[in-house]
Amino acid sequence: MPITRRLAMLAPLLAVAGCSAPGSNLPRIEEVPRSEYRLGASDQVRVTVFNDPRLTGDFRVSDAGTLALPLIGTVRALGRTTPEVERAIEAEMKTKNLFRDPNVAVEVLNYRPIFVLGMVERGGQFPYQPGMTALTAVAVAGGFNYRAIRDYVSITRVGRDSKPMEFRAARESLVQPGDVVTVFERRF
Repeated sequence: MPITRRLAMLAPLLAVAGCSAPGSNLPRIEEVPRSEYRLGASDQVRVTVFNDPRLTGDFRVSDAGTLALPLIGTVRALGRTTPEVERAIEAEMKTKNLFRDPNVAVEVLNYRPIFVLGMVERGGQFPYQPGMTALTAVAVAGGFNYRAIRDYVSITRVGRDSKPMEFRAARESLVQPGDVVTVFERRF
């Protein structure tokens, strides 16, 4: 069989292979049920120590995942819920004999941001809000532009092993703080 005929037979296959939409080969994101929020680096929290306003204040979770508190020192916050951090601070206060029966409250003031890139009107960094979906993330970035693929996006998320992974996500997929949402460009 002549080479030109072989190439002619392969041309339709190559054309179809080249038409696959960007991001369509990514693994689907695993939908996680809504659960208690776990703190991460750059979250800002308010720690309230009842009966001692000197220890009450606003603190940011460090890159190392800790809170640096006056008189108490550092307390691990990374991956913990606010009630778990409250108990850890209370335990540290008892260990240092600051209080016999401390009462601490921790609330999240500012979540770490999300990032929206690609075919949106105004990409960039945006504040995370609990319950945010991929579609609401696109909405805060000004919405899809005229070149966007609107059926799905990619979400790049740092996993438990501290390595980023990119996934294909539906519009209704929940976004987590620190996620990078990318809207793909249509090819034609």
